[in-house]
Amino acid sequence: MSPILFFDPTCQQPYDTQTLQRQASGGTEASLTRIADALDAFVVQHNRTAACGRYLAPTSIAGIGHVVLNRDPRALPLLRKLYPQARLYLWLHDRLYPGSTRGRRLASMSRQLCEAQVSLICVSDSQRRDVEATLYKMGVSDRVPALTIYNPVDDALAPDGSPVDESKLVFFSAPNKGLKFTLDAFRALRRQMPDLHLVVGNPGYKIGPATDIAGVRYLGAQPQYRIHAEVRTALCTFFPNFVIPETFGLVFAESKALGTPVLTHDCGAAAEILGDSRQVLPVRASYRIYEHMLSGLAPRWRAAPARFAARCGLFDAYIERIRAWRSGTRPQTGPDPRFHLTAVANQWRALFAANDGKPRD
Repeated sequence: MSPILFFDPTCQQPYDTQTLQRQASGGTEASLTRIADALDAFVVQHNRTAACGRYLAPTSIAGIGHVVLNRDPRALPLLRKLYPQARLYLWLHDRLYPGSTRGRRLASMSRQLCEAQVSLICVSDSQRRDVEATLYKMGVSDRVPALTIYNPVDDALAPDGSPVDESKLVFFSAPNKGLKFTLDAFRALRRQMPDLHLVVGNPGYKIGPATDIAGVRYLGAQPQYRIHAEVRTALCTFFPNFVIPETFGLVFAESKALGTPVLTHDCGAAAEILGDSRQVLPVRASYRIYEHMLSGLAPRWRAAPARFAARCGLFDAYIERIRAWRSGTRPQTGPDPRFHLTAVANQWRALFAANDGKPRD
């Protein structure tokens, strides 16, 4: 198979195999690192200044047959210039739908997408449906294919028999993905179950203020092995996020692999990735109205309205589900072969093999 290169024009800081093991990392960066390593591919990052093995500063490499552009289609003209003979792919990780900012950005590159015969890689069927709707509105759905390849989870990630603390919940995601609402819901949970505690961490690319709330412990940005250790012993990953729907949700796939159920909402790719209706709750209009009204407030100023909302029953569904899981109905879960790194890497290999040696028209 021809040499492969992944190009990341948007990362906030350079990353590689070593940083993934030692420090906090976002889901996109973790997924790209795992796939690139599995495929023995080069990785070029716009802000890297020194090479680390196959992770390189911006450069042109001879003989590249496949170039995967991460996230931002605006780098397509540069890649077409640097690698005129390579097959091009755009790996989409973010939500993209007709009329959205990212949808308009993709539409602005419609000519380049068609001329370069770019294939779009989506991380879930849920995301792909929105992407295909955008391509249809652009009038290029018959010329720009979109397909789904899930993000990978390490094959070795599995339950290890760690004892479960039924009073422990964990939230490990960027704080803009519903953390303020999560803290409000946790306040209501703790009033009903005073022994509950919530461990909060994040991948490091967005840091929110650590508001002093009884029962909440903030770990800050943590490497994945540290996060996994916390998730293993939790009753559940408590992630009632509907603010920014996950297009894949590594938090879902990794929690599942570790044997820890997730309590979240049926939005984005949650139901697709979890595959268990017991772990997803419907998004009620009252949740959206509440969050819309309070979204501008810092967590410490939300305590009073959250208490009033709890009295009105806004958080009852979480209370009922957590109470039931503590009483013996906690879902049993484990690794999902759809997300195994070996299987996902093979899908990438098959895609490249199908296009290997095919010149662009």
